Amino acid sequence: MGDRVVLAYSGGLDTSVAVKWLQKELGLDVITVAADVGQGGDWDSIKERALKAGAIESIVLDLKSEYADEYLAPAIKANALYEGRYPLVSALSRPIIVKHQVDIARKFGAKAVAHGCTGKGNDQVRFEVSTAALAPELDVIAPVRSWGMTREDSIAYAKAEGIEVFATKASPYSIDDNLWGRAIECGVLEDPWVSPPEDVWDLTRITAESDRELILGFEAGIPVSLDGQALSLADLTAQLGSIIGSYGWGRLDMVENRRVGIKSREVYECPASLAIIMAHQDLEATNLERDLAHEKQRLEPRYAELVYDGLWFSPLREALDQFMDKANERVTGEVRIACEKPGETSKGTATPGRVYVAGRRSPFSLYSEELATYGSGDTFRHEDSEGFVRLWGLGLKTWASRSGDLSR
Repeated sequence: MGDRVVLAYSGGLDTSVAVKWLQKELGLDVITVAADVGQGGDWDSIKERALKAGAIESIVLDLKSEYADEYLAPAIKANALYEGRYPLVSALSRPIIVKHQVDIARKFGAKAVAHGCTGKGNDQVRFEVSTAALAPELDVIAPVRSWGMTREDSIAYAKAEGIEVFATKASPYSIDDNLWGRAIECGVLEDPWVSPPEDVWDLTRITAESDRELILGFEAGIPVSLDGQALSLADLTAQLGSIIGSYGWGRLDMVENRRVGIKSREVYECPASLAIIMAHQDLEATNLERDLAHEKQRLEPRYAELVYDGLWFSPLREALDQFMDKANERVTGEVRIACEKPGETSKGTATPGRVYVAGRRSPFSLYSEELATYGSGDTFRHEDSEGFVRLWGLGLKTWASRSGDLSR
């Protein structure tokens, strides 16, 4: 028996080819670990595919609940959107995969772990930095980064070795999906001028035919109910995504800055994650004190950057979680989400519908109708404003009076 390596296995083209490559080129016994983080699929077939490719052991883990409760929940509290748009679909799933990959490596006495990431992607950073943080004694092998094959080469290699894969030259998309959304790359999408073709969409296929409203209930910053029904975060995310996605809402087409220094065109479908963050931000706007809200908004982009950059297992991320937990203590209440039915172009094709926050209520709301109204119930002391405004502008007025000669 040779040295063992534990490969993070998706069942896709690169990781399927990697099983055989690690075996033939490096002489390693390969143990694969596939993580169910809500992407769906036939796990028995994926397990069998790994074994047929040459793995000595194929492990499938159901991590949906752990992923939702320990990774998505903190991201929701932090309104984590990389560059203000991307809800970290792939970035959030990598640390949980590495955590279990490391555990399995230690259980089987493996000397290394491996992943199927390319040399120009973000995921290599996430896998390797997370491994270094959790198990610095393990080596990391990156076959795709080493073998120098193009995607077309990999397809040909798989065919020659009798490895079952589903990518073809006609449909070369690279897909990564989980509870939080779906990322689509490669093929025609590499040209940022080309609009995404309809065949890339899956979670946001337009099927809704009428308007609808949803009520999303939150407790301490986490969604806990949908239309009054208590649900686990994993189940709520799945159900909400199915409803929101049917309106064609939640699509992202963006050019983003990768950690490795290049810009890339990325296409995402994120109906559940974008709707949850939108609702959470709205409830925070109602419940958070002004300075706390402003400071939290300042820290949120940094939190998202840490996750995107593969630093989930960092002391700064852990420290920021303590802040986010405290800030969300009273983010409890309900948000009403309106879904407007899809439209139609002049050519008869469907266009995505509109999804937006239509209302919010909370026992901890800081909104006071008596203070905000301009009607007869107004309790605001207008006479206090004169002195407040005078003192607020006093420093600027003094500066202006002393600087007059400079402008002449």
